[in-house]
Amino acid sequence: MVQLSPITKRLKKSVELLIGERYYYLTIAYNNDSRQIKNRERERMKKFIDLSQDIINHMPVYPGDGDVKLYQDKYLDKDGYTSFYLEIGMHAGTHIDTPMHLIDQKTFINEIPLHKFAGKGCFLDVRNEKVIEYKQEYENLVCKDEIVILYTNHSRYYGKEEYYTDHPVISAELADFLIEKKIKMLGIDMPSPDRYPFKIHKKMFENNILIMENLTNLSELLETVSFDVIAFPLKIKAEASMVRAVASIDV
Repeated sequence: MVQLSPITKRLKKSVELLIGERYYYLTIAYNNDSRQIKNRERERMKKFIDLSQDIINHMPVYPGDGDVKLYQDKYLDKDGYTSFYLEIGMHAGTHIDTPMHLIDQKTFINEIPLHKFAGKGCFLDVRNEKVIEYKQEYENLVCKDEIVILYTNHSRYYGKEEYYTDHPVISAELADFLIEKKIKMLGIDMPSPDRYPFKIHKKMFENNILIMENLTNLSELLETVSFDVIAFPLKIKAEASMVRAVASIDV
């Protein structure tokens, strides 16, 4: 065996360390690039559908609710910055009602766990039903902890009087079925699942089911096999909140 001098041994060690470091950094760079590519692929594989109504000045509100005021109160050329002012009730536009809205419940919407506002969606096409009834086929469609979306197509009247006066309602049997299935949220493209004295509202709330109202663009989910719903509220100490409701679809 050839004996190496001390100087040669030190040189050999330095070369080995240098090669090792280069391999280490190359490995890190490769892993980072791989993660970035995978993230970009995931983004390309997702389609997002906006299910929310626009928030604008004097937008439609439920009869008896206060007017929405949205206006610019600061101007760049005059004040050095741009700013808008909003005065709005929690039930304007696309929003989520919590049990506190109609029953004696003390939990504000900002105290509800975030997982209640996102999850697997279940789409039920209930167009042309003035009273939305339970159907046997729903047994295999609706699952526990899902966000059930009812597509009535009533959103086409949004901004008109009949949107509030002539909307479909949900039958007690269907409400009982959704409660039995233990869904986490009901979403509808109309202002309410019922009318005064709001028995369906109260029935759902008594079973800790949230209600999301005034959805739009539900027709875009007609051919969708699987989707998720994301509808986070403002972190506001109130009984309800406006939301930006979105359907996420794998494509």
